[in-house]
Amino acid sequence: MSSTNQNSGFYKQHQKIYPRQTTGFFTNLRKFSVWGLLGLFYLLPWLKWNNQQLVLFDLPARKFHLFGMTFWPQDFFYLAVILILAALLLFFVTALAGRVWCGYACPQTVWSEVFIWIEQWVEGDRPQQIKLDNAPWNRVKIGKKAIKHVLWLFFSLWTGFTFVGFFVPVETLWFELSSGIIGGWMLFWILFYGLATYGNAGFLREQICLYMCPYARFQSAMFDKDTLIVSYDEARGEPRGSRKRGEEKPGDKGDCVDCTLCVQVCPTGIDIRNGLQYECIGCAACIDACDNIMDKMGYSRGLVRYTTEHALQGGTTHILRGRTFIYAGLLLVITSALMYSVLQRVPLELDIIRDRNALFRDSGDGNIENIYTLKIMNMDEKEHLYTVSIAGIEGIQLQGVDNLHVGSGKVAEVPIKVIVNPDRMTERSQEVMFHIEAKDDPSVAQTQKARFLGPNQ
Repeated sequence: MSSTNQNSGFYKQHQKIYPRQTTGFFTNLRKFSVWGLLGLFYLLPWLKWNNQQLVLFDLPARKFHLFGMTFWPQDFFYLAVILILAALLLFFVTALAGRVWCGYACPQTVWSEVFIWIEQWVEGDRPQQIKLDNAPWNRVKIGKKAIKHVLWLFFSLWTGFTFVGFFVPVETLWFELSSGIIGGWMLFWILFYGLATYGNAGFLREQICLYMCPYARFQSAMFDKDTLIVSYDEARGEPRGSRKRGEEKPGDKGDCVDCTLCVQVCPTGIDIRNGLQYECIGCAACIDACDNIMDKMGYSRGLVRYTTEHALQGGTTHILRGRTFIYAGLLLVITSALMYSVLQRVPLELDIIRDRNALFRDSGDGNIENIYTLKIMNMDEKEHLYTVSIAGIEGIQLQGVDNLHVGSGKVAEVPIKVIVNPDRMTERSQEVMFHIEAKDDPSVAQTQKARFLGPNQ
């Protein structure tokens, strides 16, 4: 393959990006976001509520503990609704503020930031890193590279351990790991997730955003001329030209001094002065870098800034518009319905299975009977003693069921007999209501309908 093909189109050879350190409001905001999200990730498995891990997806036991509540596979509906809400929230935020998710909260961005900080702490800022990489291998270079990769690996493996701690009780996991008795599958997932973090955040970095992330490809469909994006004010900055600090700006030049710092601080290596590009993750590092240069030159800030296409064209930005109203309305309705459903949720499930081998039976004393099986699932964190009652036909009676003990997370299948005087029935098939209630907590109760079949009238 020719050198021309190797450096063009899809076959362009990857070149390592060395993001330069910068300071400013958005840099501090990004650091606050990174530390906050990492704090949640690493602390949540260790927090407890009522002696139970605050967040635990216990797959073997088919129980999901979330902030003091326990959910079961039967509650999968809630997961589906939460995923819908997450998608709507992403659409809403993107329509308002572009790719702020990518720049401040995406896991790839968060972990890449930490790996970049470690790299800068060990090897120095951008010029020192480039100089070190271009230098021949010697004791200093080997030492710094070794220290960097050891820290990367330690941080990655701790990340893998924490990830598994969301699915296995973290205290048990730590005990088994420190004692050397950890199971093969748990060790596999710690290493797998740890090494995935090491590769993605240490080596792939911006390539995940550029080539693997689907959001980068379709997010522009959610943009319009009122979406907040990181933009270069071409009318003010062009024609660009270098000049010394304190030197009077030439009359034929714009405010851009062509320092290229906006390119050097960019984690994806783009030049924001070339216009909006799908590679831009909206981290605003170029805004802080440019504002710092504008301050030094005595020019007003905002040559690179968060703005909208309408504002750049001299128009008015409309924050409240059709799509934002639709997204906000859907978010409000679905969130309210979800919260109401969760608050009204009863940790008990009752299924009634009718015996289909016989429509009804004569009990021998003038009454008729139907046979049912009650399937009772206790989805609470403690054992309950339940009572069962039935209504719907005058004089209806239950036999074969009294007080039912069902342990936490257990399912009880109880055959019962329902007896009715046929003279009290107004139709051949009548609706009856089974009611089950916990003796120690009347709020834990369920009512289910069933059909009682009798002889032809």
